[in-house]
Amino acid sequence: MANGTRTYSILLSPDSDGGFTVTVPALPGCITQGDTAEGCLANAKEAIAVYIEDMRSSGEPVPEETSPPRLLSVTVEV
Repeated sequence: MANGTRTYSILLSPDSDGGFTVTVPALPGCITQGDTAEGCLANAKEAIAVYIEDMRSSGEPVPEETSPPRLLSVTVEV
């Protein structure tokens, strides 16, 4: 596959000690961190690029995000 641009959704989850953990739902195991939302964006771009480069060098197909993940909330009694 030729190089180009791709768009992936990222999920920022607040860390208890500050900052955020960033995951990329379409790319299992692609995780990074950041102190701010802006830092998370920069770190996510780098992590995604490295992830894709690694997959390509291993001859694995690079997953594409066909539709963005949905964020839903549920309420449960505990």
